[in-house]
Amino acid sequence: MKKEDTVKLISAEGFEFVIDKKAAMVSHTIRNMLTSPGGFAETQLGEVTFPEISTPILEKVCQYFYWSLQYASGMETEFHIEPEITLELMMAANYLHT
Repeated sequence: MKKEDTVKLISAEGFEFVIDKKAAMVSHTIRNMLTSPGGFAETQLGEVTFPEISTPILEKVCQYFYWSLQYASGMETEFHIEPEITLELMMAANYLHT
């Protein structure tokens, strides 16, 4: 996989998740950040920092992106969310428009 096919998502604690660009594009917010004209750092570097999203929540968001791609392709499975992270995950999903 080439570097331009991946995106680096960085959590509040600085943990880096390198994921498939197609998976990241599930998020309207990330898609807009990566495709906006005007030379934003996100567009040039292919990385997005989320100072408000903790590492465990961003990890779950990344899992959801991959699950969503599978679901869209008809490979239907249930996406499990641990009850203790539900609220924080909903807030992140709302911000990311996913």
